[in-house]
Amino acid sequence: MSQKHPIISVTGSSGAGTSTVKHTFDQIFRREGVNAVSIEGDAFHRFNRDQMRAELKARVAKGDHTFSHFSYDANELKQLEAAFREYAETGNGCTRTYVHDEAEAEVWGAKPGTFTDWRRFEDGSDVLFYEGLHGAVLTDDVRIADYADLKIGVVPVINLEWIQKIHRDKASRGYTTEAVTDVILRRMHDYVHCICPQFTNTDINFQRVPTVDTSNPFVARWIPTPDESMVVIRFKDPRGIDFSYLVSMIHDSFMSRANSIVIPGNKLDLAMQLILTPMIQRLVERRRRIL
Repeated sequence: MSQKHPIISVTGSSGAGTSTVKHTFDQIFRREGVNAVSIEGDAFHRFNRDQMRAELKARVAKGDHTFSHFSYDANELKQLEAAFREYAETGNGCTRTYVHDEAEAEVWGAKPGTFTDWRRFEDGSDVLFYEGLHGAVLTDDVRIADYADLKIGVVPVINLEWIQKIHRDKASRGYTTEAVTDVILRRMHDYVHCICPQFTNTDINFQRVPTVDTSNPFVARWIPTPDESMVVIRFKDPRGIDFSYLVSMIHDSFMSRANSIVIPGNKLDLAMQLILTPMIQRLVERRRRIL
């Protein structure tokens, strides 16, 4: 952690909804005049698209059916840790972009499925913002979570997560349901061993729970809407959280445990604004006082 150069990390698996959370953070940064630089987790994949396909084929040939983008060894986690550490120490660092599709290819001037060149952050930032798969990893070899001042987990219940992934990959990437299902199955081992443990390290978890039947996510025709959901917000350390204020400001919310509040799904953005804005303000004000 760094008082001069704070880091915010948002962690969630593919289809969890971290992009929606990033949008809320962008709103807060813009409104509060916070100059943030960003890292995308995909930038620290070890392989480009063609290399990953070749690696998957080689692993399967050796009998390994669990290797995926969730795997620690499919990502440059030491390099990500170094990027966090450099920013915490100096307020600078570098990242790159993984180009997902033709639209991004036009922006970045690189082929889909490849990486841009590494580039330095802009000078004078107030905070580093990370969004991706591995922002709260703690192992014997990699201590990424140690460098993040605020760690957020985005964790829909797993059937909902699968529904969101299936619909996204079919709509934006042209995959079949069967192809997405194969990916889900291959990732299950690392979901359990690499993704889930991180949510013990996060400061706040946002878990969306549908209130409609999602028993078979592989035949669901629609993603449950926010109006058809509740969100459980759990705080690792509830000290300093004004739950009475939150319950009074968020209609139909209630506390389910001493460290958890449950809100209607359509109030998620409001809840995040109420909870996260003062936390971001404290990080930035502390930095500015020191400087």
